[in-house]
Amino acid sequence: MHRTSVPLLWRRFKHHYRLLGNHCKTCKTDYYPPREICPTCRRKGVLEEKEFEKKGTIQTYSIIYAGPVGFDKQTPYAVALIKLDNGPVLVSQIVDAPFDQVKIGAKVTAVFRKIYEDGKEGIIHYGLKWKVV
Repeated sequence: MHRTSVPLLWRRFKHHYRLLGNHCKTCKTDYYPPREICPTCRRKGVLEEKEFEKKGTIQTYSIIYAGPVGFDKQTPYAVALIKLDNGPVLVSQIVDAPFDQVKIGAKVTAVFRKIYEDGKEGIIHYGLKWKVV
């Protein structure tokens, strides 16, 4: 299964690599991933790009034992809702920690890791995951 090229992902989805979202100057709300229009203010909203800190706190989590196609070889793995220290909540995988360290309230930091391999060529796609600090 071929998804897309790595260079295209780097150009089109820079928010995957740098935690770039946006901030609505009208209602003072942060969004990640970035939005085209503010869901609250609609056309009256004034959005600006904002880079979020790569630190946060686990709000809740789940251990995945039966992963979807393409991620089934990585099981078991932890996925968490992470409240960024200076921004919104996002969902991401927790890596480099035994499951007993993955807890509600645990502090985490973003790390650059392999997400998946694509096609028979085995092109590796990278992105941000999180680890307990």
